[in-house]
Amino acid sequence: MPASPNILYDPLVPVCWSPHAGRSDAGELPPKVGLLELFLRSHDIESLAIADAPAHSAFLRPLYALTARMTGLDEARQGPEEWLERREEILEEGRLPAEGVEVYAAAYRDRFFLFDTSAQGRPWMQDPRLAHQCDPASAAGVNKLAVTRPSGNNHSWWIHALDTRPGPLSASEALLNLLTWHYYGPSGRCSSREVNGVKSASSAAGPLRSSLSYHPEGATLFETLLAGLVPPETAVRREQDRCPWEWDELPDPDGPPAALTGPCSRLTAASMHALLLVPDENDASVVGNAYITWAYRQGRGTRPDDDYLIWQISKQGNVYPRPADSQRALWRDLDALLLIDPPGVAQPRRPKVFEWAVELPLDLRVHALGFEQDGQAKDTQFVDAVTPPVLAFAEKRSARTQPAVGRLRAMGERFGIRLDRAVRRAWRAYVNDPKDSAQAWAQEGAARYWPAAEAEFWTRFRLLDRTGKALDAGLDTATARKAFLHLAVRTYDEVTASVTGTQRGARAVEEARVELFGDPRPRKPGKSPAA
Repeated sequence: MPASPNILYDPLVPVCWSPHAGRSDAGELPPKVGLLELFLRSHDIESLAIADAPAHSAFLRPLYALTARMTGLDEARQGPEEWLERREEILEEGRLPAEGVEVYAAAYRDRFFLFDTSAQGRPWMQDPRLAHQCDPASAAGVNKLAVTRPSGNNHSWWIHALDTRPGPLSASEALLNLLTWHYYGPSGRCSSREVNGVKSASSAAGPLRSSLSYHPEGATLFETLLAGLVPPETAVRREQDRCPWEWDELPDPDGPPAALTGPCSRLTAASMHALLLVPDENDASVVGNAYITWAYRQGRGTRPDDDYLIWQISKQGNVYPRPADSQRALWRDLDALLLIDPPGVAQPRRPKVFEWAVELPLDLRVHALGFEQDGQAKDTQFVDAVTPPVLAFAEKRSARTQPAVGRLRAMGERFGIRLDRAVRRAWRAYVNDPKDSAQAWAQEGAARYWPAAEAEFWTRFRLLDRTGKALDAGLDTATARKAFLHLAVRTYDEVTASVTGTQRGARAVEEARVELFGDPRPRKPGKSPAA
């Protein structure tokens, strides 16, 4: 049997090389690399080239943990100031320390095989016991493993595949989907697993299920990885804060979930799913089957804290991460990312990573990655968006900018909400049905307004003063308000134009137009147009 692919050494991770990256003797740079080359040449790599947003988000987290291990930034015994100094020293070196990378890779080489069927085998991020604890006849299969493939009676999403004739997955595809399951896997029914004579088939949701995570992104992967680190608490010790591939023994599925004692374990050991990849019978370099089941019978009481999510408070007082919404543009979350205390009734708390990313002398973008889905089986759409360099405007860096950013975002949203009310009110008056959802006009209005408002926002955002000297960052509030109002009025006229040729339609449109300017009349309970 051919040797199993090893994630450290075999080219499994797709990357995008920087324009300045030097070509090898063989000519073109490879489209995929192993983890060892990825870390040694992270300064030559622009970014990961992972197309599926949840896989990209999931892959970044082990990379952060490995970066912390290989650089010694996995501890901060002297406090955050000393940790920040060490990180900046690494940044000034311009690359990750080769010795630290190679020593770690040599120490854990045997824990990075994609398949390992030996008696003491520990395939990476997998549980080899599933081969005996699950029924081979009821394995999940590669179509279930690949989140973009249909399985069972589900409809095709992006590709056509038959559950009766599933094609194997390449090692690279299987690796990305393995991580997607660990972080975004659903709750509910799964493959049955027998432990200590008791069978169960119910799993809790993955730690990032339905959420949207935000990552500081630099000009190279090297900058991105350093900017994505958060200093550990001074009491954290690497001997206790361990990643799953570093554990001496596999955890007891009947016991409590593994303790998350620091950033490395929080990044890599919060999964509630257990998986095992099975090599194809005819080609041991690809995946022909997979086991997917529960990891812990007890589950976790609450969703683990995560330094890359916006946390907010529900009306019931529960803390939860802002969910991924494929219809919500990233700029609408910008003040929640830049401000220490952003406005809003949900009391949003910006991702902790940005408190430390702004300490680096870099022009950093924000990369939002997520998966719009429900808690169980429904998957809707990937979410992937990148801002221009914005972290220079974060509150710690430029305190006078924040009110301007917040007001600019609020103005754009205010007129979007008013537009929605106006078109719904106009439609209901036109059809003489106050209970009609008016969804067709509302959707058309949103499709026209929000992209234009986003372009307007970024145009004015780029004009803000970066020096901190200009009052309110030089924002001309009156002009900005007129610009967003103009977009709302133009969109309203375009959406309602089809009915203005009739007297009833023209009257309905003109009466509802007042909503665009903030109708001051008090609304009767139950009669307010939907926002």
